[in-house]
Amino acid sequence: MATLSASPSPNPNPNFRSPTDQTDHDPESLPHMELHPSSDQDPTPNSNPNFHAVLPTPPEAIAPAAAAAPSLLHISFNQDHGCFAAGIDHGFRIYNCDPFREIFRRDFDRGGGIGVVEMLFRCNILALVGGGPDPQYPPNKVMIWDDHQSRCIGELSFRSEVRSVRLRRDRIVVVLEQNIFVYNFADLKLLHQIETIANPKGLCAVSQGVGSLVLVCPGLQKGQVRVEHYASKRTKFIMAHDSRIVCFALSQDGQLLATASSKGTLVRIFNTVDGSLLQEVRRGADRAEIYSLAFSSNAQWLAVSSDKGTVHVFSLKINGGSPGIDRSQSASDPVTSPHSSLSFIKGVLPKYFSSEWSVAQFRLVEGSQYIVAFGHQKNTVVILGIDGSFYRCQFDPVNGGEMTQLEYHNFLKPEAAF
Repeated sequence: MATLSASPSPNPNPNFRSPTDQTDHDPESLPHMELHPSSDQDPTPNSNPNFHAVLPTPPEAIAPAAAAAPSLLHISFNQDHGCFAAGIDHGFRIYNCDPFREIFRRDFDRGGGIGVVEMLFRCNILALVGGGPDPQYPPNKVMIWDDHQSRCIGELSFRSEVRSVRLRRDRIVVVLEQNIFVYNFADLKLLHQIETIANPKGLCAVSQGVGSLVLVCPGLQKGQVRVEHYASKRTKFIMAHDSRIVCFALSQDGQLLATASSKGTLVRIFNTVDGSLLQEVRRGADRAEIYSLAFSSNAQWLAVSSDKGTVHVFSLKINGGSPGIDRSQSASDPVTSPHSSLSFIKGVLPKYFSSEWSVAQFRLVEGSQYIVAFGHQKNTVVILGIDGSFYRCQFDPVNGGEMTQLEYHNFLKPEAAF
């Protein structure tokens, strides 16, 4: 169900670009959203006192910043990793990564927890889902927020809780426990519905490069991923692991897929076109929970974070040997992953000893949850913690080893520098 309403309004927020703005990072323009009241709007008011209705007057919905540090419910990068969003127990915040600064915040005055905030590059459109003990919106609804108007301009309602949302300039992808819905961004028309195995984490990835949409989600079997190539109308199933899939990531163009299972020891990189295994790298020998995977913009590097408190950077040796993929590196960029010191007896001892290990590492607090992405500066990594920590680090692509910490902030503290 989609209910839409809109009214023209000037942009009060200079930190956001309008949907039709174009930048160096996102050259493809956004679709114009024709928003009209829908005839299928639910006439029944929300009777659940734990949910707050959409407030029609923006000033009533915005309160002064809380004096105490908020509780963090959600963190996520935008599509080019230049910004990140934080859903908190009384609103949401948007931050720039380099230089680090808060771009803006919305604080709701009656609780107002936001459990999912999905950005669309740097434009004014956001997708919000209520969360926490006192959610601002029902957790089974996706609210389309327009910061030009400082209010919600549309919503998508479902029969069960929304686990995650993914945005492209032309699509909205909503992930439920066992279903995924793909909508046209311009009019919220349902285009595709996919059934998945139980997916409590809301795993889903969509390509962001200019061109056709590639969508990856869990399949219907344990360890299986499903790849939808919408341009060619092809579906590819890949048996990526024997164990349950817990994390995956797509390259910007959608041609490379990195996957990790519940064992957390190996990460595999696949060609999404033919499903072939291109490379396998080893995070470690003992079990771990992989929290995030991220490709660099040129798919030369892969970053991995886990509950072991270490962020790893791996070198990807993807070349023209795979159909539709050509990422051969220049001679000036040595990108060889180190191998086990016992790799000279490869084939004699177990595969562990000939595994490809990370080029660079950064040590964090073990047990805490972190997500990772590559920064816009060369050879830099940005790390976000569920405790509000922000790290920007640099790795040596030639010598590897421990990364150098360039910057640290706690973005939840009121005194954080903007």
